[in-house]
Amino acid sequence: MFGRSKTDEQPTAAERAAEREGAKNRPTPKRRDQEAARKRPLVVADRKEARRLDREERRAKLARTRKAMETGDEKFLPARDKGPARRFIRDYVDARRNLAEFLLPIMLVVLALSLVRQQTIFTLSVLLTWGSVLAVVIDTFVMWRGAKKGVVAKFGADQVPRGGWSYAAMRAFQMRRQRMPKPQVARGEYPS
Repeated sequence: MFGRSKTDEQPTAAERAAEREGAKNRPTPKRRDQEAARKRPLVVADRKEARRLDREERRAKLARTRKAMETGDEKFLPARDKGPARRFIRDYVDARRNLAEFLLPIMLVVLALSLVRQQTIFTLSVLLTWGSVLAVVIDTFVMWRGAKKGVVAKFGADQVPRGGWSYAAMRAFQMRRQRMPKPQVARGEYPS
């Protein structure tokens, strides 16, 4: 009464096999087959094999992260480095000559001077230490103000990342060659 009559022509195998453009062109898999394909045991029977697979997976993930740190690929960067505002801060710090990156070599000179047993050289090393620390603090403050102003201008005041100041300062204190993610801009090439 309702529905198709049994006398309707059934499509032939040749008609069914003809692929239509934009169609799936294959039968929908059964639900039980899909569920069976996804099933995995909670506890793996072969612990040695599971450990090996886990180790390989960890190595692959670390390799992806390491490559992302070198190329600046946003997709595989660690969470602390992700986001356009963080990238802006990185590029701003990398484009600038920071006094903080020269603090370690200055401290090595101060250490060598402190080994000399003359009062004037000792006084000079103390003055050099505190003078360089004060200069670095002021330079880092100026650097952060410029980076923050750029982030606010480009992304808005609500997009300044939490902990952005310490992120910028830690990056400024590292020597340029040791920074990770690797610098993606040349010196003087400020982000816009």
